[in-house]
Amino acid sequence: MTAQNDERFAHSASLRARGTAQEGKVAFAELFFDLVFVLTIIQLSHTLAAHYSPLGLLEAGLLMLAVWWVWIYTTWATNWLDPDKTPVRLLLFVLMFLGLTLSIAIPTAFGEGGLLFALTYVAMQVGRSAFTAFAMRRDWPENSRNFARITAWTVFSAVFWLAGAFVEHEMRLALWLVALGVEYVSPALGFAVPGLGRSTVSDWQVSGEHMAERCALFVIICLGETILVTGRTVAGMELLDGFTIFMLAAAFVSTATMWWIYFRFGHGEAAHLIEHSATPGRIARMAFTYAHIPIVAGIILSAVAEEFALAHPHGHLDFRTASAIIGGPVVFLLGNILFKAAIRGRSPLSHLVGIGALLALSLVVPVVEPYQLFMAAGAVLFGVAVWEFLSLRSTRADDVAAV
Repeated sequence: MTAQNDERFAHSASLRARGTAQEGKVAFAELFFDLVFVLTIIQLSHTLAAHYSPLGLLEAGLLMLAVWWVWIYTTWATNWLDPDKTPVRLLLFVLMFLGLTLSIAIPTAFGEGGLLFALTYVAMQVGRSAFTAFAMRRDWPENSRNFARITAWTVFSAVFWLAGAFVEHEMRLALWLVALGVEYVSPALGFAVPGLGRSTVSDWQVSGEHMAERCALFVIICLGETILVTGRTVAGMELLDGFTIFMLAAAFVSTATMWWIYFRFGHGEAAHLIEHSATPGRIARMAFTYAHIPIVAGIILSAVAEEFALAHPHGHLDFRTASAIIGGPVVFLLGNILFKAAIRGRSPLSHLVGIGALLALSLVVPVVEPYQLFMAAGAVLFGVAVWEFLSLRSTRADDVAAV
């Protein structure tokens, strides 16, 4: 960025002032916008719990990917747009209302609510991208062209979203998978559009501090859902005995451990790396846009597992409960591996061993009860957190001693 560009941004009606202390600040309007996604995550986890099957997992996965794409694209836009400026703030309010509608449509998205879901999703994706392209047209024409390309791709995917809303279940799922595939592959293709060219990673000059904090807040929203599931499930029980309180404590420790694994090492490093990288867009795209998908999915699946384990801690351990208890932490650790590998250049050994240990737990499924498997999975997660803490603390101590 040149000083001349920074000066233009400072007087823009919609863009953040670059090169200032406020550049990476998360605005209150963004936090307000995130409130809708509290309901969205609740709807996703409840829908998955109610329709837990291979098909239900596929449908819930599709809806989660769509929700994440709406949220992360908005985060990229507000990395440059200033939410404290009136036009941008109004945009967030409109997106917030549409997000509320999107959340309401989630449980019936593959039924009578399909058209409402598709229309709302398309309106959010196309409307936000078009607004951003328009807002940047004078002060940042290069990035305006980027968002014009994005708008073209979202219009293209909209054809499949809307077509899917008018057909029956199997065809709807197929068309929506195509629509989602179009949107997810477009960044790798540079949003190439005939006549508009294509984007490159060098075009995406982002604030690492803002991107890291926004994604961290979304992870907290997801972790908050596990707390809500735990509290709601236990509060609905007729008897609060010592065993129930013990299970409540175990569920809370499991959630706190996921918080520790994500936030203790990685979050701050990612922000620092992006701020000092020659190609911040490339790192932000891998570390935040893509690597956070399994992190979010793992937390949602873990929330479902907590609901299953707390509601029916004893008796036969069926496939859905076992797969949720083991699968949630596995997917979560996989996402953390991708996230930390993107910023450190290597995969944490503790996480790899943790995934192996969790998968090994499948061998004892026939001989244990739900609460026992839940406790064992939580113990593995806790072990991963302790291992990483001790190994990285030792490594940093050695670095300091060397200096």
